[in-house]
Amino acid sequence: MIRKKVNGVSMAKENFGLLKDSPISAPLHSCLLGRFVEDRFVYRQTFIIRSYEIGPDKTATMETLMNLLQETALNHVTSSGLAGNGFGATREMSLRKLIWVVTRIHIQVQRYSSWGDVVEIDTWVDAAGKNGMRRDWIIRDYHTKEIITRATSTWVIMNRETRRLSKIPEQVKQEVIPFYLNRLAIPHVENDVDKIDKLTDGTAERIRSGLAPRWSDMDANQHVNNVKYIGWILESVPIKVLEAYHLTSITLEYWRECRQSNLLESLTSTSRTSSATSEGSDGARKRSNPDLEYIHLLRMEADKAEIIRARTEWHSKSGD
Repeated sequence: MIRKKVNGVSMAKENFGLLKDSPISAPLHSCLLGRFVEDRFVYRQTFIIRSYEIGPDKTATMETLMNLLQETALNHVTSSGLAGNGFGATREMSLRKLIWVVTRIHIQVQRYSSWGDVVEIDTWVDAAGKNGMRRDWIIRDYHTKEIITRATSTWVIMNRETRRLSKIPEQVKQEVIPFYLNRLAIPHVENDVDKIDKLTDGTAERIRSGLAPRWSDMDANQHVNNVKYIGWILESVPIKVLEAYHLTSITLEYWRECRQSNLLESLTSTSRTSSATSEGSDGARKRSNPDLEYIHLLRMEADKAEIIRARTEWHSKSGD
């Protein structure tokens, strides 16, 4: 058997890039419309924006962007040859019943794509401290190569059965380290790393109760898909804001899992802080000043346990 190394991982050459147990003989990348670039450190995939992925203003929604980012990440793992039998887990993780869970994600949108537009997404990974992994993305207009969205996220490992967080085993580190790329999609001065204040009944301006997860909201890891939370967060945003403003930035802090049996509450309040535009000593632009900024909380209705804290920034559509 002829073997070759890809990012330091030994793989059977004749099986490389093929769908496992599939009658399709075409390379996996051709099936997924994805490929590796930059010495296989970056995975690149293209998507067309479908009619069911746009909102009332005929452009892609934040949920659509999150779904595309997630799809690209999963295909990156699959195409790397590391995939085990878990949802995005490596082989060593699957042997130990471990899965990846996101703890924080930040997305900045310069422009939303319209129905029929083609976008190109790059994704890569790097270490995040001793026991985390960072995954970044850049979305470009396929034709003009204009960067229209940047995103960064932090992931940790959880035991699939006990639902407790775990240190990254050395065997798993050795699997993923060859793929690490020391690059930031969002420069430090532009990244939202500030603490998100907790909302309460007394500080929230709007509360929407009785939000019920459906069976279709569950993912393969048996908890609510992290993309679903965005819609529930926006349930407590004033309708006039949704109509007249673009959601240009969102930061999500994930505190605990949510199951189908849980009823949820969505809280929203105007932020008391401002992300003023400024420049660092090197002239780099810091976070821009939005027209509106909100903080959000998604919690259990029964015991008020926190699920997600979030911060959103909005710019008026009248300036388009």
